Amino acid sequence: MWAVAAAIVLALVWGFASPARSMKLAEVVRAEYVESFEEEGRTRLRERYLIASPVIGVVQRIALEPGDPVRVGQVLATVMPSVSVLLDPGRRAQAQAELRAAVAASEAARQRLREAQSARALADSEHLRLRDLAARGAVSDSALDVAAAQSAQARAGERAAQAERMAAQQREAATQALLAQEGKGGGESIALQSPIDGVIIRRHVESSVPVVSGQPLLELGNPGQIEIEVEALSTDAVKLRPGMAAKVLRWGGEGELPAQVARIEPGGFTKVSALGVEEQRTRVILQFVGEPAQWAALGDAFRVEVEFVLRAEAAALVVPASAVFRQGNGWAVYAVDDGRAHLREIAVGGFGARQVEVASGLNVGDTVVVFPDDQLHDGARVRAVK
Repeated sequence: MWAVAAAIVLALVWGFASPARSMKLAEVVRAEYVESFEEEGRTRLRERYLIASPVIGVVQRIALEPGDPVRVGQVLATVMPSVSVLLDPGRRAQAQAELRAAVAASEAARQRLREAQSARALADSEHLRLRDLAARGAVSDSALDVAAAQSAQARAGERAAQAERMAAQQREAATQALLAQEGKGGGESIALQSPIDGVIIRRHVESSVPVVSGQPLLELGNPGQIEIEVEALSTDAVKLRPGMAAKVLRWGGEGELPAQVARIEPGGFTKVSALGVEEQRTRVILQFVGEPAQWAALGDAFRVEVEFVLRAEAAALVVPASAVFRQGNGWAVYAVDDGRAHLREIAVGGFGARQVEVASGLNVGDTVVVFPDDQLHDGARVRAVK
């Protein structure tokens, strides 16, 4: 009778006991760990040049279209000065003032070009010196990457200074041509030349129409000098340094494009997110690494997504990020032992995009619950979902 009663009690306990829940489980392993964060960005030209009318007049029809290549010195547009402008005393005085300003700007551009050439020579010398030291293992790869980025920026600065000087010389020549044609019935046409080797980015005027002084006509740029602008959260931007590695994801082409951080702007700004939350952000500028043919399909203001790599470990103790949740002021997981889930607090070493590095609290081979919900509790029976 006692045996029968015990069997009945056990059957009742077993029948009313909560059934094991089917949960997705994952094993704690040692694997490659990358701590990173992703942000949306857009491409932009490192330098762009605006071709504007230097005088009031009529521009002849511009046959060039966006995407057409241009060379240094190539005539892009022709402007016929207005007759009334050349005979107007006020305009004559203004032209003389513009000539003095153009001469000063040309001299300033010449000085900036000399400064840029000195900076480029110094950056190239430093890059070569660090490259020799890196070959002997005396400096780190990150220091060499920073030197390479600084050398590339110095060369870009030199090209920009050259184009700026040429543009200043063109403004000076155009103003001198106006004064030389004073009182000659409108004067000769003024040819606007390209200051760079590049392509037409935008065409603001196409037909032959009257234009005013300073009106934009064309916008030029060099697609080979394209970079990426990312508006990153200020809390993430403080973790970045020039030379850090990054990956360009989901840019429209195949695979990932390597890049590196070139500059973090010191000023921040407030931006309202899509959810209506005010965020403090700052601009981070990246440059591509590798052969230009890899990103040749990208143009100006194209959308991309960038993953910033903060830290990488070859063999770290990791769990899926979806298994970790907040517990008080710390972090915890549900570890599975003998078919039951046990709440276990852990110390986190870092957060990656899909994995979390575990500093302590778990061992290799432990099993944890992935995507735990609020119905799961300490001691609950679980089984692996099929």
